[in-house]
Amino acid sequence: MVERLARTCYQRRWSVLLGWIAFVVGISVVAGVAGGELHNNFTLPNAESQDASDLLKAGGFGGQAGETGQIVIATDDSIEDGVTAPEVQRAAEKLFADVKSEVPEVDIVSPYDPEGQGQIAPKGNIAFAEVQFHTTDLDEATSLAKEVTKVRDAAEFPDGVQVELGGGLFIEQVSFGSEGVGFLAAMVILLIAFGSLLAMGLPLLTALFGIVCGAAVVQLAAHLFDIPDFTPATVAMIAIGVGIDYALFIVTRYREELGAGRDPEAAVVRSLSTAGRAVLFAGSTVVIAMMGLLVFPTAVTQALAVAISAAVLIVMLASVTLLPAMLGFVGHNIDRLSIHRKSHVARSGEASMWYRWSRTIQRRPWPAAIIGLVVLVVLAAPVFAMRLGFGDTGNRPETDTTRRAYDLLSQGFGPGANGPLFLALDLPGDDGQDQQVADRLSQALDDDEGVAFAIPPVINDQGDVGFVQVFPTTSPQDKETNHLVHRLRDKVVPTVVEGTDADVLIGGAPAGVVDFAEFQAARLPVFIAAVLLLSFLLLMAVFRSVLVPLKAVIMNMLSIGASYGVIVAIFQWGWGASALGLGKEGPIEAWAPMMLFAIIFGLSMDYEVFLLSRIKEEYNRTGDNATAVADGLARTARLITAAAAIMVCVFGAFMLNDERSLQMFGTGLAIAVLVDATVVRLLLVPATMELLGDRNWWIPGWLDRILPRIDVEGPEPEADTAAEEPAPTTV
Repeated sequence: MVERLARTCYQRRWSVLLGWIAFVVGISVVAGVAGGELHNNFTLPNAESQDASDLLKAGGFGGQAGETGQIVIATDDSIEDGVTAPEVQRAAEKLFADVKSEVPEVDIVSPYDPEGQGQIAPKGNIAFAEVQFHTTDLDEATSLAKEVTKVRDAAEFPDGVQVELGGGLFIEQVSFGSEGVGFLAAMVILLIAFGSLLAMGLPLLTALFGIVCGAAVVQLAAHLFDIPDFTPATVAMIAIGVGIDYALFIVTRYREELGAGRDPEAAVVRSLSTAGRAVLFAGSTVVIAMMGLLVFPTAVTQALAVAISAAVLIVMLASVTLLPAMLGFVGHNIDRLSIHRKSHVARSGEASMWYRWSRTIQRRPWPAAIIGLVVLVVLAAPVFAMRLGFGDTGNRPETDTTRRAYDLLSQGFGPGANGPLFLALDLPGDDGQDQQVADRLSQALDDDEGVAFAIPPVINDQGDVGFVQVFPTTSPQDKETNHLVHRLRDKVVPTVVEGTDADVLIGGAPAGVVDFAEFQAARLPVFIAAVLLLSFLLLMAVFRSVLVPLKAVIMNMLSIGASYGVIVAIFQWGWGASALGLGKEGPIEAWAPMMLFAIIFGLSMDYEVFLLSRIKEEYNRTGDNATAVADGLARTARLITAAAAIMVCVFGAFMLNDERSLQMFGTGLAIAVLVDATVVRLLLVPATMELLGDRNWWIPGWLDRILPRIDVEGPEPEADTAAEEPAPTTV
């Protein structure tokens, strides 16, 4: 089937090219006209924090249940009476009035009103007004926050007064083309690797088709899913990486087949029958890993899984249809427009540096295996200290108004002011019992060592719902705040409501973090086990071996562990954060381990398949394990190194983004690919395969009979279509 596909695409290259152009233009037009809007929906089903928000909204506390922010006012020593100075108060109250009149969808709780009691710091130099948005829709609230920012920018205050905006809604977004930087880096690496502008352009063209189609699919999928606004950047990052990699593998094999004496059509067919099969299998593995994320029933996770899977699928199809057609146009001219005065010749036989490297490792397999394992274990060690949570404005750079507001609130009111909890009281409507519950709750909160202060309970006019705001003594990201949430839920609240018909639910950002982290932690082992088992079975069917897939799964897990360890060291411990231009250290984003696992495992399997398929191809031809490993590594190491360098640059470019989640995501992917392509593929694989010898390819007879046969290596080439000894190629 693959051979027929290759011949068809080669012989009907004009139809294939025009068909792809029509598809790209058509889907882009449809997406532009009928595409949905990106929508951030971070609700968590069946979580107590979500139930608390819903109860408050139903009970008439819409402002408290919706998104919130702060307008923070601070004075320096030149203003004697601080924020209560008449000129400061007049300017502040005018600002609050302007916000109310120009943005009627928000409420302002002023520190100068009775409702704002406690919103002026004890020293009198810092105060905040709470901004309550009448919506739980993040996109709508963000739009309203922009209007509030415009009003703030137009306000006039005396000298010595600082006015900042607090809360994630007021983050100053800085647009940066990380995808463009990664794409440019990929161009440079491809040009160095191929030495030819024409050969360089084919992988880039494939990636571009994937990016455009992926972006259109994201827009169309927004009708079916709540697609978060960072999805296009994430999809572009993955599409660039895998698109260039898949095309790189096929183009390299095509050039090798031309060097072996085949005509262009035969070279295309052979390339698709070998590298193309590996691309299909590797791409399918990535899609399977991503679709496994559907076990997490959250809108964000499912949307990302579908969007990334669609992008990888499109890139994979372009690699095995559009690319063969383009190779048909190029023919023998693949090395035209060379930038080298002399052709850059790389031999795939014993003259290859990588062949000699493999033989060196094979002579000393134990030291190589031990060194590789030690490196991975050391890199992975910090993973045991991983603490899940969510970054907030305290992790922003100090140039951002939200970071300055965060620091001012911590300075004036304590760190807990940046992440208050709220308690939603579901009351039976019995005045006497309701008052008893409210009084006992107030006393219990005041007695808890983790509570700085709590606003007395407020009950709605119907008397069935109450609201209490609680300010912890610790910051939202502090583990003691998580302990406070658990203590209130497990001990304090049950004691208060015991013997009554009342119910108390705990919500707010810190409680939401606890709920989401526990939600992920409960499902992550099932997801990981399912992906590992399925990958093991697929690899066993492909390579007809038990030990090879087992070793592949273990090594991929070590690569993922190393990636986790590095992001813990950088983002949680702060190692090198200042040098990298990152904000303050904080917890690891609760969604990151799950999402990184899916993508990293899929990408690691790419390299595993490309390397092992070539080794298996040589083993089938020679029956000599040591020679097969050396030849397989010699023929793929340069290719894997170039592909990994491209992915590291593409993913690493997201470190330049101002969004912490994208920085963490890009760093984790870049480290994983770097480790996998160096320590694992060039050190551990040849060492362990030498130690295992022919046992690498052992499989019980009964298992061999029942497993389906999935041929990645492709059929043996006809003896008369190529010279027995391949000529040097210009790779």
